[in-house]
Amino acid sequence: MPHETYPADDARSVLISVNPKAGAGSARQQVDRLAALLADRDFDTEILTDLDELSRRAEALQATGRLRVVVGVGGDGTAAEMINRTPPGTPVTLLAAGTANLLARHLGLEPSPEAMCETIVRGRILRLDAGLANGRLFSLMIGCGFDAEVVARLDALRTGHIGIHSYVRPILSAIARYGYPEMKIEWLDAQTSAPSRSVGRWFFGFNLPCYAMLPGLGAGADATDGLLDTRVFGRGSLWRGLRYVWAGRTGRFDRMADCSARRTRRVRITADEEVRFQLDGDPGGLLPVEVEVLPGRMTMLVPPTD
Repeated sequence: MPHETYPADDARSVLISVNPKAGAGSARQQVDRLAALLADRDFDTEILTDLDELSRRAEALQATGRLRVVVGVGGDGTAAEMINRTPPGTPVTLLAAGTANLLARHLGLEPSPEAMCETIVRGRILRLDAGLANGRLFSLMIGCGFDAEVVARLDALRTGHIGIHSYVRPILSAIARYGYPEMKIEWLDAQTSAPSRSVGRWFFGFNLPCYAMLPGLGAGADATDGLLDTRVFGRGSLWRGLRYVWAGRTGRFDRMADCSARRTRRVRITADEEVRFQLDGDPGGLLPVEVEVLPGRMTMLVPPTD
């Protein structure tokens, strides 16, 4: 069970981070509504559009004990920015406004100003593990190989807000051109007796059981156990990928001879060819990547239990 506490009564400052491109649209309207609700509850609210300024204000308010929470307005990418740009121990929460909103849904965060206000007033603080990949924190998962190639192609085409339909062209492009290079996986857990090296064409590591592209793949991942739940698939092709998708939807990964699962604290993935990795659905870069779990690194404000 996650370690649970509550905000201090005298922590009355709330920082809201909003994309400046939100303008007068629905996201900005929700932010203004949330700010008004918080003012009625005697909270001091700042709406910030610059991430560097957000970092400075969060650090200053956290140091004096006045910071209640940093609210990110957006999806999983926004959550990642909030976690990476605030000091350890900074309470963070989400007013969901993204495409998948996997983290918000997992934590029970409803996408309304009224629900967010109630969370800020009466919510609980949970301390959860985070992943660290080449120096960048992630909350949900890391993927190496085909899915990361799709994410990179989507990012190259992106011009604004994305929806599910935005993935069609990048997926078709990746299917036509991706070669499924072999990756080398090195497990860095000194205390384990299992083999320390493996190879595969797909690699996934989960901090939480949340993944939009292949539901069920991260089932069992727990952000309070200090471990990353990983899966390696040995073969690479379109037809093999479709087989993995079917296995994910039917919960049959463990029956596949070319699929291995393992829990680990640290792992390194390398490749002789160019292979990309993605973090929480955003481009991470090119292999090699070294991944480790940071126990309790995320401090999340979540809804009350009653």
